Amino acid sequence: MVKTVKNQRGFTIVQALFVLVVLALLGTYMVTLSTVQQSTVVQALQQTRAYHAARSGLEWGLARATTGVGCAGSFDSAEGFRVTVSCGQNDFTEGVLTYTVYDLTAVAVPTATPFGSPDYVSRTLEVTAYVPH
Repeated sequence: MVKTVKNQRGFTIVQALFVLVVLALLGTYMVTLSTVQQSTVVQALQQTRAYHAARSGLEWGLARATTGVGCAGSFDSAEGFRVTVSCGQNDFTEGVLTYTVYDLTAVAVPTATPFGSPDYVSRTLEVTAYVPH
């Protein structure tokens, strides 16, 4: 014969509410974690695109510099970035050889994302190259 204590009525409701609250908190945490992970992946992809846009700017500037057109300028890349290339040029003579040294800087900023927004990324790359005459 089992005796029941009348003071323990409703104790199961307290346990059920506790379990529901814990499960709700775990669900909220999992949604937040999933959102942060997705945002991190998108940010990494944008950073990679900005890097390659800036790198293409350096290659563009070097190609223009070595053909004598001038290495400064800007263009819009296919990835949605505005690439601005600036350069400096110095001539050096060593013995009988003369070299032209180019210092190029390429900055890639997004064309559609304003500065200060969470998706804003930019990349600045620099290179020094010399061309013998």
